Amino acid sequence: MGKFQKKRGKSTPKVSTASLPDIIFMLLFFFMVVTVLRDSELKVENNVPYATELTKLEKKSLVNYMFIGKPVKNYQAQYGTKPALQLGDKFADISEIPLFLEKHRSTVPEGQRPGINTSMKVDGDVTMGFVTDVKTKLRKSGQLKLNYSAKKRPN
Repeated sequence: MGKFQKKRGKSTPKVSTASLPDIIFMLLFFFMVVTVLRDSELKVENNVPYATELTKLEKKSLVNYMFIGKPVKNYQAQYGTKPALQLGDKFADISEIPLFLEKHRSTVPEGQRPGINTSMKVDGDVTMGFVTDVKTKLRKSGQLKLNYSAKKRPN
């Protein structure tokens, strides 16, 4: 009968929580580094048209975005319903384009400045007259690389 003995004192050890704060802080720092904050709030309607031949932009840090469209309902009392230009986070006049471009150029290293591209996100209901005025101001400002943003046409 000596084969059967009670096992005393051999219970499972408690889980150590000493490293738990380290793990939580590592996760916190990871999400702080990885999270991308929005650059600007969209203040104009922006239903870009569909296209079939699209190419993806290589370096998004070299792209400055211009939004053209009718102001959203919150801003229609102040700006009306005519097409408006949004540069960054504010409404702008066409005459402010050179300053906007120069601010973006100053943030880009000198060797990469020839690769700066302007992407126009134009609402489908905007007339080409306003877009042509913006393109003319871009050309006079020395910004010759320009593209139009579009959505991929569904099959």
